Amino acid sequence: MYATLTSKGQVTVPKEIRDRLGLDAGSTLDFQLLPDNTITARPVTPDARRIRGILKSPDATALTIEQMDEGIAQHLREKHAPAVGRPKKPRR
Repeated sequence: MYATLTSKGQVTVPKEIRDRLGLDAGSTLDFQLLPDNTITARPVTPDARRIRGILKSPDATALTIEQMDEGIAQHLREKHAPAVGRPKKPRR
């Protein structure tokens, strides 16, 4: 099977391989480069630790609308403040 590398360094995994490995959009692959320049790729099974923090803690108290508004405002002030004397954060 062949695949073409795009100018952005992306490759489409052939459908036969996606089907056999059970891959879909958002799947993670682990690539390894062997000494003979052979490349292997294996699907990574999601780790339960990745979802840590999604569920609400039973001891957590709900924020008020005012607290949420202030948190958003603070984030925006920090995000749009002049970058004087601080390193630039990478964009997501």
